[in-house]
Amino acid sequence: MKKLILSIVFCIVAFSSINAQKIEMKKSFGENMFYQNDKKLKPSQLTELLKSNTEAFDLMKSAKSNYTWATVLGGAGGALVGFPIGTAIGGGDAKWELAGAGAALILVAIPILNNYNKKAKKAVEIYNNGIPSVSSSFNPEFNFNIKGTNMGISMSF
Repeated sequence: MKKLILSIVFCIVAFSSINAQKIEMKKSFGENMFYQNDKKLKPSQLTELLKSNTEAFDLMKSAKSNYTWATVLGGAGGALVGFPIGTAIGGGDAKWELAGAGAALILVAIPILNNYNKKAKKAVEIYNNGIPSVSSSFNPEFNFNIKGTNMGISMSF
């Protein structure tokens, strides 16, 4: 009985590791969005998925660093632009120098974000090219069934 359960667990693990899914990319507002099984992936999730491919993983780590810098610079720039605008709308004396500095930060963030997009796209292409095309169409589903004193495992695909 122990050997049977052990062999079933081994088969489930073997089938699940073979079934690597391709990652799809869609462009939205100047940024690449990545999806797997119609689920949007964050850069950290994408990096985790690419761990199995060393070349893609290293490229994605570099891309993620660019994404972080672009987010920090763009957010700081947006705050520096927004603060004087809010002050002016409120009737106060706006410091437009801050808005200029914020615009400069936003302009610096744009090419860094473009670099992220290029590196992430290339990393996903490397990952997808390393996946056998046969495995993407095979998606088994395992169910553990218990009825009374009987138990079993069913596989549907």
